[in-house]
Amino acid sequence: MLLRINLILLVAFALGLVAVSLVVTSTLQENATREVLAQAGLMIDSAAAIRSYTEIEIGPLLDEKMVSAFRPQSVPFYAATQNFLTLHKAHPDYSYKEATLNPTNPRDRAADWEADIVQRFRNDSSAHEVSGIRDTPIGKILYLARPIRADAGCLGCHSLPDAAPATMLARYGRDNGFGWQPDEVVGAQIVSVPFASAESSAARVRRDVLAAIAAMLVGVLVVVNVSLYVLVIRPVRRIAHIADQVSLGDTAAPAYPKGGGPEVAALSAAFNRMRKSLDKALRMLDD
Repeated sequence: MLLRINLILLVAFALGLVAVSLVVTSTLQENATREVLAQAGLMIDSAAAIRSYTEIEIGPLLDEKMVSAFRPQSVPFYAATQNFLTLHKAHPDYSYKEATLNPTNPRDRAADWEADIVQRFRNDSSAHEVSGIRDTPIGKILYLARPIRADAGCLGCHSLPDAAPATMLARYGRDNGFGWQPDEVVGAQIVSVPFASAESSAARVRRDVLAAIAAMLVGVLVVVNVSLYVLVIRPVRRIAHIADQVSLGDTAAPAYPKGGGPEVAALSAAFNRMRKSLDKALRMLDD
């Protein structure tokens, strides 16, 4: 009986673990994705802060030096990108790009999928952030993007070539990075991270949760087995052994045990009463 009960419990526990695993996996993956996107949002906020600081604090300090040589450190785009390259050393899974449709620096030119994101921002002026997953040769990539709009600081160099510093024209030429319009979406800040990063985080938590649940179920199984053995199996075996002795006419057989659970104790008491009745009946027959 104990074996059959254990098999039933093991099947029930296995089905429960499978159900819990499916629910936990979905929930944890969603949470891990939100966590990764939240970190990506913080990185974009950091890049935006660097851009603002460069435009307000650093740019004016380098205006005079721009006459003799172009200083990329005065460009908010450049400052944000270089800052993230330093941050990338501590977070190698994350990549950052200020993808622009018509950049001065070819490094910032938007790839096809990035250009599609920029176009989404252009088509929907109310969109302030988009995220998604895309398939690549190295696997799925999770991305978060926010629009870059041309403000007064940008137009000083990117409206017309004649308005740009001569040193900038000497470095990048007059063909790219011009014609920007006020408040126009010219690009997007995009942070990308392999989706495997979110999956590995979810898998690690799922493994810990399932291990804890499995340990709890093993504990329950041990408690159930011990309880069944003490309260049912052992008393029933003793009752069966004594019943065999009585059926063979052994009058010296001990009384049926009173231990075990209430039901087993009631069964034992009933057997004792039956045994006494049989003894009285046999004595009456002998007389």
